[in-house]
Amino acid sequence: MKNRTTQFGKIAFIGNYVPRRCGIATFTTDICESVASEAPDIECVTAAMNDTAEGYNYPDRVRFEVAQNDIDEYRQLADFLNLGRVDLVCMQHEYGIFGGPAGSHLLLTQRRLRMPVVTTLHTVLREPNDLQRQVLTEVCHLSDRVVVMSERSRQYLSEIYSVPAAKIDLIHHGIPDMPFVDPNFYKDLFGVEGRRVILTFGLLSPNKGIENVIRALPAVVARFPDAIYLVLGVTHPHVKREKGEEYRISLQRLARELGVSDHVVFYNRFVDIGELCQFLGAADLYVTPYLNPAQAVSGTLAYAVGTGKAVVSTPYWYAEELLAEGRGRIVPFGDHTAMAEAFIRLFTNEAERHAMRKQAYAFGRQMIWKEVARSYLDTFQRAAEERLRSPVFVDRVAVEDPLDMDLPELNLGHLLTLTDDTGIIQHARNTVPNLSEGYTTDDNSRALIVALRAQEHEKDASTLHRLAGRYLAFIDYAFNRESRRFRNFLGYDRRWLEDTGSEDSHGRALWGLGAVVGASRDEAFVALAMNLFDTALPAVEIFSSPRAWAYSLLGVCSYIKRFPGASNARRVRDALAQRLLEMHRASATDDWPWFERSLAYSNARLSQALIRAGSDMGNDEMTAAGLRSLEWLVSVETAEAGNYSPIPNSGWQRGAPRPRFDQQPIEAQCAIEACFRAWRVTKDRRWRQAMTSTFEWFLGRNDLGRPVYDYATGGCHDGLHSQGVNANEGAESTLAFLGSLLTMRRAETIGIEEDR
Repeated sequence: MKNRTTQFGKIAFIGNYVPRRCGIATFTTDICESVASEAPDIECVTAAMNDTAEGYNYPDRVRFEVAQNDIDEYRQLADFLNLGRVDLVCMQHEYGIFGGPAGSHLLLTQRRLRMPVVTTLHTVLREPNDLQRQVLTEVCHLSDRVVVMSERSRQYLSEIYSVPAAKIDLIHHGIPDMPFVDPNFYKDLFGVEGRRVILTFGLLSPNKGIENVIRALPAVVARFPDAIYLVLGVTHPHVKREKGEEYRISLQRLARELGVSDHVVFYNRFVDIGELCQFLGAADLYVTPYLNPAQAVSGTLAYAVGTGKAVVSTPYWYAEELLAEGRGRIVPFGDHTAMAEAFIRLFTNEAERHAMRKQAYAFGRQMIWKEVARSYLDTFQRAAEERLRSPVFVDRVAVEDPLDMDLPELNLGHLLTLTDDTGIIQHARNTVPNLSEGYTTDDNSRALIVALRAQEHEKDASTLHRLAGRYLAFIDYAFNRESRRFRNFLGYDRRWLEDTGSEDSHGRALWGLGAVVGASRDEAFVALAMNLFDTALPAVEIFSSPRAWAYSLLGVCSYIKRFPGASNARRVRDALAQRLLEMHRASATDDWPWFERSLAYSNARLSQALIRAGSDMGNDEMTAAGLRSLEWLVSVETAEAGNYSPIPNSGWQRGAPRPRFDQQPIEAQCAIEACFRAWRVTKDRRWRQAMTSTFEWFLGRNDLGRPVYDYATGGCHDGLHSQGVNANEGAESTLAFLGSLLTMRRAETIGIEEDR
């Protein structure tokens, strides 16, 4: 072994790791430790994925931790491994453990790795969606070798994902090395001596089908009163965070209703391998009653077969393969009658049960971790040799994808330049704040939303928290308690230039306040925002501006997200959304499916508000109208030039020639955020691509080929004129860029939270 692995000084394993509680964590830990034991001259280290902010108390083997949804840390991981003299990476792939759509964040690491990569696939879907297919195809393309654990997975990889058969190795799931013993030897450890024991172990979740075993028990108990069913395992952490112990409680209730609660014992524990082997040892029958056929591997089933258990299982893919040739008994999905008959037959026919056990145990000898580690070392060696023969096996960095865009860093420099102790100043001469123009509620509302969202991306959010408080204070100051309307324009001398602002500024203020209620963790902020919001909301009901409706709708939806029971907010949401829908019905035609006979400013906000409200309300007609209008808007803003070319601030009347300039950043921001909402609702990857092409407008892919974003200051120019870029960097433009960047970053980390 030493001779064939002398080129490996260090191997890094990427996956989850104990004490995280999941099957991938157990597998990664076991394969890492087994390889380290089998090849002690190799340094084995691990990079672990974290699904919680606090992480886990890992052993020394874990050298790097990645926050599952922080895309920057995937880039850092590649640098850490490249610079850390790692000779080979063994990666565990499961869609759910990596951030991004279909786990696409992992590709950022993989494209940048310089050493050979061997990837173990824990799931190979027969019917992937487009994004799942794309991600897994690229994972395999970027891997020097791919490991699967079943023949069916190997077949699907070749037929569905076009992975060359010569690149795929079949290595069984590893198992502990246990002697073949009589179950009675262990039963006294659990107080079940003299009883017929049925066992299930693993993390509990509703897809495990345990309820069907419990439904089978009355028939089994009637024949064998000494039968007992042991359910070993804690509730899956993700399930527990979302629904607590609802599933376990429902199982306990079902057992009571069927009169078999004395025959079901729940061990709500996550056990180590030693105790697990004792539980397995005590079992007469092992059952995996899973509900989903598309399961390419099951560590629990591998353990049961390898330790010589008589197994009853539903026909998911891995079970059909592992239990073939008499190594177990298959029963139909959800058929508790057939399951009961299988239990009774195996308890009745002892010779058949023992023959099944022996066949399973004999087959499992190739699956013990020592043998699996040797097979992996052979695969590692082949990967390294193939890389040497073809050093440019794949140009990882050259692989481009709309989901992998190197976004600018979040630079708050110009935001701070424009903000003083009153709020954010409206305009600038070049990069210098123009004090004579004073402030607006519009801009401070926009700034409030940006400050709230930016806190999610900054390690030290104290500055942003102070900024959010300042912008919130401005909105509070802007509210005229007598008219119950927001003022908009404030001079630098802190004198209001009007008693009542526009309907649009009122709507933007409500949007900002709703964002505070929906997103802020500061109870003082939320209390102030709620009071203002509730007082200012009724004015919207008499507004005539559709954009004021849209801004208000977005704020109301965020408010309701935090307080779903807020009946008045729900009533206003429903009314405003219905107005937008009726406006669309009245105006839209096949060739102009829009809300108005012209395109003016902040156009995509109308679509965004209708999509979000329709989705939140479960109103398919609203959602469809929003999507249809947005699809048309995106098409007219990209069709002629090929790049994003927003409707200029002068607008476009139906039937008139389409004007090209002046283009403003606010339109790009509206389009990006509307497409983001459409993507969240539909999961259609075209919207994500539209976001990327629109964001590139800021960076120079526009009608002039000139960047609008100023990398030096963190500000954004006020727009594109036919003569060139507007040199001024005012609040609206800078906030439009920052808001767009934060939305793009949210798209990278999608799946952990709703957007604000």
